[in-house]
Amino acid sequence: MIYWDHNATTPCDPEVVEAMKPYFSVEYGNPSSSHQMGRKAREAVEKARAQVAELANCFANEIVFTSGATESNNLLFLGILLTPKTDRNRIVVSSIEHKSVLEPVKLLEGHGYEIVKLPVSRTGVTDVEAAKELITPKTLLVSVQAANNELGTLQPIEKICEIAHENGAYFHTDAAQALGKIPFDLEALNCDFASFSAHKMYGPKGIGALFIRGGARRWPWERPFRGGGQETDLRPGTLNVPAIVGFGKACNIALLNMHNNIIYINKLTAHFINLLHNNFKNVFIINDISQSIPGTISLLFPGIPADIIISKSKSIQISRGSACNGSFISSHVINEIIHDNNLKECVFRISFGKNTKTDDFQYFIELIKTIKRGYNNA
Repeated sequence: MIYWDHNATTPCDPEVVEAMKPYFSVEYGNPSSSHQMGRKAREAVEKARAQVAELANCFANEIVFTSGATESNNLLFLGILLTPKTDRNRIVVSSIEHKSVLEPVKLLEGHGYEIVKLPVSRTGVTDVEAAKELITPKTLLVSVQAANNELGTLQPIEKICEIAHENGAYFHTDAAQALGKIPFDLEALNCDFASFSAHKMYGPKGIGALFIRGGARRWPWERPFRGGGQETDLRPGTLNVPAIVGFGKACNIALLNMHNNIIYINKLTAHFINLLHNNFKNVFIINDISQSIPGTISLLFPGIPADIIISKSKSIQISRGSACNGSFISSHVINEIIHDNNLKECVFRISFGKNTKTDDFQYFIELIKTIKRGYNNA
């Protein structure tokens, strides 16, 4: 199998797996217990918290562990929902956010909040000028992802964060696709909240974090969960020590290897795109590769539905886009930037990783040639 779907998930790094192993059956204490095994587990959790914080350039006490970015996003909006409304009742998001942002804000809309969506360019970049008009003193929260999961496009979050703060609003970014792939500096960004997932950066599934500037004690809204004091009462429940340790180790590996990984994956991507253009006159790259996270290519071959390519490419793991959207429909992201229905159904995504090899590229080229011949002759 050739795996080219790293934006959906990444394989766990072998070093991450080794770091996690002892906490399943040897050092299995509950980190909330006061005995020796509990204290050892707590030390492992706090070491991992520091590793995540170091990669994101924030304080360790500003990291709250969750099950992933989806939970982190929901936690944020549920907190707002449970808190009595004020005159600040506008929530501003980009139109191509992950569903774990768009669906919670739709819930808020049903409870009287005004939801405003920022438009995006043809390549999927949020419009800063529109943000200047739509973010007002009535805005409570602005949420714009750091990098789009389907297109890979990097968003102008620094500028939009500044606009939000100028209007007295909080700023949140879903950084699931950014952390560990590109430099991500929370101190420089100055955002109020950020969401992360370990499995997007060679860590385990089911673990992530919510960054809260100033720490969980500075949480400004009602706390949605009850029943335990873990994570400063914000996210109660017994901590998943093996996964937290794995997340920390993945962050440590990313910090040490990010520069080389970026260079390697960018070279892979450039080589692959050259092969595409040299072999096919009608291939269309949707995203601006120079303004995207390394290795993400959203593309189409006009006239050939993506489902045909995916079904015929059984040995190559590619996707139409976000795994959360389902496999056989055009996503809200593609609907925002492509208006021709015949082209929408042709879009698919390739996302390379640090283990991707150029040896597989020619196989893909020949496969597409075969699909094109068969489809055109059908």
